[in-house]
Amino acid sequence: MFREFPYLYEGSLDYERNYLSTYPKSADSIAVFLVDDDRVVGASTGLPMAAETSGFSHSVILQGYNPESFFYCAESVLLPEYRGLGYYKIFINTRENHARTLGMKYIGFCAVDRPPNHPMCPPNWRAPNAIWSHHGYRQNESLKAQYRWRDIGESEESIHHLTYWIKRLVDH
Repeated sequence: MFREFPYLYEGSLDYERNYLSTYPKSADSIAVFLVDDDRVVGASTGLPMAAETSGFSHSVILQGYNPESFFYCAESVLLPEYRGLGYYKIFINTRENHARTLGMKYIGFCAVDRPPNHPMCPPNWRAPNAIWSHHGYRQNESLKAQYRWRDIGESEESIHHLTYWIKRLVDH
C-alpha cells in the first residue's frame, strides 16, 4: 500500500523492522488491524509523540506543542477493495478514543507532500483531505516533518516533506 501515490515507498524488511521498533517500546502505542478471513487487509497505528522519533517530534515541539499531550497517528492503510466502506472511520475513532484515555490534548498525523502533477500521480487520484477535514482535522502548513525513505525506482534514500493535520481533543 505504501508503494501507491503519494508515498511511492520502495521498502525493505530491515527498514520496516527499524521503523516499527518504536511501537513495542511504548506501552501506550496502538495498532488496529482489519482482518478478513485470516488475512490482514488494513492497519492503523499510533503512539504518544513523546515516544516518536525526532523526525516527527522535532517540528511539533518547535511549534509549541507538548509531546506529552500530543498523540501521533502514524499509518492508516487499507487494501483498495476495502476502501470507501467505513473502515477508515473505525481506525480514526479507535485511535482518538485511545488518545483520550491517555489524556492527550491533541492528535495528529503527517501527510506526504507531493505535487498533483507528479509523474507517478494516477489520473483520478484525490487527496483524502475531505475525509480528514470531515473528522475535524485541520492542515497546519507551518508544521512540517522530514523523513527519509527510498522512492520507487531510486537507488538512494531521500528526504521527504510531510505536513501535519491536527485535531484538538479537549477544550481545556
